Amino acid sequence: MKKLLILLLFFPLLVNAQGTNKFKTILKKNLKFATFYGAANGGNSLADINTYYLRDDGSIGYGTISTPFDYSLAFGIRKIARLGYENRANVFYDGTEKSFADASTIGRVKGLEFLFEADYKRQQGKNFVDHQHFLRYVAEDWIVKIEYVQDGFADIKYYESSQRYRYNINKELSFNGGITQRFSEPYGFNPLETQSYPYTNIALNQGYNYNFGTDQWLNSSGNVVAENSEVWRAIVLPQVLDEYVENEKDLLPNQWNHSLVIGYDYYHYTKEFWVHSWASVIPLHLPSKAEYSYYELNEGQWVDYGAGLIFGYKFNKSLGVFLEGKYNKYWNRNWHNFSVGFNYVII
Repeated sequence: MKKLLILLLFFPLLVNAQGTNKFKTILKKNLKFATFYGAANGGNSLADINTYYLRDDGSIGYGTISTPFDYSLAFGIRKIARLGYENRANVFYDGTEKSFADASTIGRVKGLEFLFEADYKRQQGKNFVDHQHFLRYVAEDWIVKIEYVQDGFADIKYYESSQRYRYNINKELSFNGGITQRFSEPYGFNPLETQSYPYTNIALNQGYNYNFGTDQWLNSSGNVVAENSEVWRAIVLPQVLDEYVENEKDLLPNQWNHSLVIGYDYYHYTKEFWVHSWASVIPLHLPSKAEYSYYELNEGQWVDYGAGLIFGYKFNKSLGVFLEGKYNKYWNRNWHNFSVGFNYVII
């Protein structure tokens, strides 16, 4: 699918090109102002934590829990026209730039815009992989978009494409409607629903063993992982269940969702006041009889949506306030970001 996204970027160029020179002209036009970037960022993570414990002889032992440093590796290419309120603060792209406006249905200009970015990061000792790739073509009365989103921190990953008719009320407000296709893991499926508490059979099937004489739990290698049943239930068993759920989900095929989508975009900008708002609602879905489809697991229709708001107001030359954020709900997943504050120029 990632290769397909890249292919779709260049396919219209190949179809329309009637010769090498024309192809070069079209390629140059669509890559004009595009920027390829790569960067590494890092810093310290959580401070070391000192721990204390009692030895068998009654003396106190000391230990330290260390968290490795945080880092991120970012690679990408983007061609997205900046909106009036967006300020390019950095001379170079370093992968830390996050614009809420990238999630909007339309951009500042008509035509082709795209973003392909991959981030490999470690945060508070945990590794994450994030992807945001999209191709968007905006015309006067229609919109086509295809994207791939993976947010490791929010635990969401899906492919989505949409084809929409666009109705312009005026230069600032437009409504849109059409169809969307999504491809993802079987969200809503819970393998534990077919198991019974206290889920001991799951651990035994994975090679864990219980010593009735010592009340200890051992892994498949014979090493003690819990000194007693309390530690087992509180610490080890949740980890075993997490691993079991992930393994069971990986065995299942990804699912398609074909749905209706409606939305709007509003953009007003002056140097003193600006509002950029957008929303997409997916209220109706094509019924699916697939065993692990969300339609079957949810036992019918549901509503998904995504929305964003960017607001700024300057009271005078010194004081200004801002509010930015976006919220998404797809299947049984919710993820959001926001930023709010004020600026005051003293002199």
